[in-house]
Amino acid sequence: MDIFALLSVLTWYLIASVILVIIALMLARLILNKADLNPFSRPAILIRRWTDPLVNPVRRPLVEMGFSPNVAPLVTILIAILMGFFASRFINTVLFTVRGLIRSATEAAPISFIGYLLYGALALCSLLIFMRIVVSWGASPMNRLLHFLIRMTEPILGPFRRIIPPLGMFDISPIVVLLLLDLLQLAVATTLL
Repeated sequence: MDIFALLSVLTWYLIASVILVIIALMLARLILNKADLNPFSRPAILIRRWTDPLVNPVRRPLVEMGFSPNVAPLVTILIAILMGFFASRFINTVLFTVRGLIRSATEAAPISFIGYLLYGALALCSLLIFMRIVVSWGASPMNRLLHFLIRMTEPILGPFRRIIPPLGMFDISPIVVLLLLDLLQLAVATTLL
């Protein structure tokens, strides 16, 4: 097992562990809320202290959208899983690209070196567009992450948005761009790598 495969496995275990801890904490919070225990008891205070930094940023937008604040722990679990997916995909793509770049450089293979650079750039673009789609569903328009994602992806999405009309209130141009980027990644992988 090389160092990149080991790093990939370790990051997967780390991300999965963090997600499982968040799920356990959120479920404990839900159970304590439903059990209707004394809110000033030691377990209730401890669980709230650990979970409030994760739940409070989610609760505010949910209440503004008309949802009950009681679903905030469940939405926090979903967000943790999505963020774990983003992190895992990003780290694996970076490790795959770096491993390929090192191998191409040591074997003096300029075509595969360029291929790995293109593959990594296309994967990063896909990830940023996917993150923009997910973050735009629940983030406020003033969110810094959303503004960063818009700045990074708009040069790619803008021309397609002008060509592809929205279907009712749904903008399908990001989906078309993601499919095209996936096709380009496959083409780079099969021809240059």
